Amino acid sequence: MTFPEPGVPPALRTQVAELRDEAWPPDSSSAPGTFTHDPALQPVSMLLVDGATVLAALDILTKHLVHAGERYRAAGLSTVVTRGSARGQGHGRRLVTAAHEAMATSGPDLGLFTCDRPLRPFYESAGWQHLPGAVLIGGTPLAPFPSDRPGFDKVTMADFFSPRSRRHRSAFPHSRIELYPGEVDKLW
Repeated sequence: MTFPEPGVPPALRTQVAELRDEAWPPDSSSAPGTFTHDPALQPVSMLLVDGATVLAALDILTKHLVHAGERYRAAGLSTVVTRGSARGQGHGRRLVTAAHEAMATSGPDLGLFTCDRPLRPFYESAGWQHLPGAVLIGGTPLAPFPSDRPGFDKVTMADFFSPRSRRHRSAFPHSRIELYPGEVDKLW
């Protein structure tokens, strides 16, 4: 099921919030179940549902970026989560593959996001490609949040959907990509 983030039905939204809180417990500055993305990133929620139970969920965020003098419409995965009791059954891969296919046909020039290094094979099995040496710069120009910051062990994953992005794909590996999604979604 796919919805603009604000349009997720309340019963499903509650389950997604519980899954997120389980995966990423809220800190003292936020209340459980209150996480939302910056509306400027046009968040779209994709859910894998069995009956009335959310098995897996993720969000797709979209924005424009400039890299190596070219402007691109980029989309990326965020908050990918699978219900603990449903892990290891292929639900996450199925949903991430569906998100990859949706992005490939919905208009962004490229898909681009970071993941923890051990998850690289999982995302590759769902159609994504590793961008060796690429660093996403999140946050804002005044408060950058790079994916190679100390304590992070991230890799950058991507795919090139438009002919223009495929022509310029060699500009992305081993580069610093200024994503700058803002203060809410520092790094998607």
